[in-house]
Amino acid sequence: MLCHARVAAAQDTFSVTSPELAPGKVVGRELLFGESDCKGGNRSPQLSWRGAPAQTRSFAVTIFDPEAPGRGWWHWAVAGIPPSVTHLPANASASGALRKIGAVEARNDWDTDGYGGPCPPPGKPHRYVVTVYALNSDDLRLRQGTPALMFDHEIRATAIASAQLTFTVGR
Repeated sequence: MLCHARVAAAQDTFSVTSPELAPGKVVGRELLFGESDCKGGNRSPQLSWRGAPAQTRSFAVTIFDPEAPGRGWWHWAVAGIPPSVTHLPANASASGALRKIGAVEARNDWDTDGYGGPCPPPGKPHRYVVTVYALNSDDLRLRQGTPALMFDHEIRATAIASAQLTFTVGR
């Protein structure tokens, strides 16, 4: 697998980083989807963010592939992350760490709840956009298993800032 990463931060210095998705670093098999041809570990990446607006009441995180056929592909959407949390450990999705802090995860486009790693078709590499949103609400009334597209709608409706990291995976 090959990977290239790029970090974009809003002008107010809100930024997101990941040691596993650093520029020029190859994405490890542990982050790839666990089924299909990729046979990865399906472990969500470690993420850290800083510089969120003072009025942030919660955070949300999404991973989206805009180059997948059709409307793109949702790999992860999680909301309800408390404003005191600025770091998600590796494997936060499957380990139960998100449930412990009261966060909820969407149903991804692999049709499973939680993180579903990248597994692009052979050929042209795909871009994956990791977005951390600072929200002005701590109650989006989202439930575990709601489709990620609905999470995205609710997240964007209450977002006051966002930070992105883009990485590329090909095979």
